[in-house]
Amino acid sequence: MNPPANSLGHPPGDTMFSKVYARIKQWERSWKSSFGTDISTPEGRRAARRHNNIVDHAFLRRILPNRYKLSDDAWRSNQPDPVHFPALAKIGIKSVINLRGPDRFSYYLFEKEACADYDMTLYDYELFARVLGSPDEYLQLLDLMDSVEKPMLIHCKSGADRTGIAAALYLLDQKGASIDAARAQLSLKYAHQRWSKAGILDHLLDTYAAHIEADPIPVRDWLANHYDPEAVTASFLAKRSKG
Repeated sequence: MNPPANSLGHPPGDTMFSKVYARIKQWERSWKSSFGTDISTPEGRRAARRHNNIVDHAFLRRILPNRYKLSDDAWRSNQPDPVHFPALAKIGIKSVINLRGPDRFSYYLFEKEACADYDMTLYDYELFARVLGSPDEYLQLLDLMDSVEKPMLIHCKSGADRTGIAAALYLLDQKGASIDAARAQLSLKYAHQRWSKAGILDHLLDTYAAHIEADPIPVRDWLANHYDPEAVTASFLAKRSKG
């Protein structure tokens, strides 16, 4: 016999579990934001390093930078750690485009400091992995990638999704790459999972590919005059609902 449901129609155990889970998540969010916002003192730096390793998983990226060359002018990677900057300086990086946007936490503070130490200009430009940008957001990103001093490094947190779509758009716009070469920037090689919600970025490129079969226009023209993020999102969700 099933246990009686509460007024919302859920078994009592479900409600209790949901409350406990919500409290755990609330505690986790509070703990994650309780430190790692200061690198101005030795104690603050130690706490920030712990935050960077535990909360932002820097210990993994320190070993696996997910760094690849796109062209003589551009590289892609995950969030660079200070230990990576000697290698970045060696390959001549002059500009760093941070697709995570500015933040008050450890990873950003260490990156900002390292860029200053190695005479690299840091540009903050926030994108999202599971939500499409507007036409203007992608066009402005193309303008930014076109205008910064080269060679440049493009990165997000893991170097998989946001970095992948930025790399794809860069190759299409500034290197005249084929759509297949652009699509390859969103692949398991870079830890991108097409079947996840981040697959909406693949769907963006697929939509452009379908358009240029009949109307072969540059990606900038498509973004400015044909790209509809709401329609692309709707078709992606419909496709996912069919399995």
